[in-house]
Amino acid sequence: MSNKILTMVCAGLVLASGAAYAETRVAKPAPMYDAALAKSLGADENGMRSYVLVILKTGPKKATDKAERAKIFEGHFANMSRLAEDGKLAVAGPLDGKEDRRGIFILATGNIDEARTWASTDPIIQSGEMVAEYHRFFSSAALMMVNEVHGKIEKPKTPAK
Repeated sequence: MSNKILTMVCAGLVLASGAAYAETRVAKPAPMYDAALAKSLGADENGMRSYVLVILKTGPKKATDKAERAKIFEGHFANMSRLAEDGKLAVAGPLDGKEDRRGIFILATGNIDEARTWASTDPIIQSGEMVAEYHRFFSSAALMMVNEVHGKIEKPKTPAK
């Protein structure tokens, strides 16, 4: 087969497969507004709500004893789980450490004093290992569903033997 014919055949196959793919894709209908869900998530009419963004930064005290440090971090993770279960922690995660920024919490309150109270229950802050910086944050109320969805996508851990 000549190169021209081969090129035309290949081009035709690519176009045909693209058209076939486009035909198999099903357009998703626009989501239906769910007033009860919006209310349960604390959403305003635009689906938004107030939060407090907490930036955890390196604190003045670093635990050097391995056992003590492990206990502090174990308590930190347990505290985050408790806050999430209580509907107070929408999102949390580590940062890259640049400029001493170590992690974030997005707390389900627009009140910085209330956020301080919730964050102060964390052993990582109590120990001085990290300090918290507080910022008002406005975002989608859907962040409140992250923990529920995460539980569905996190693979269960097998117990150690």
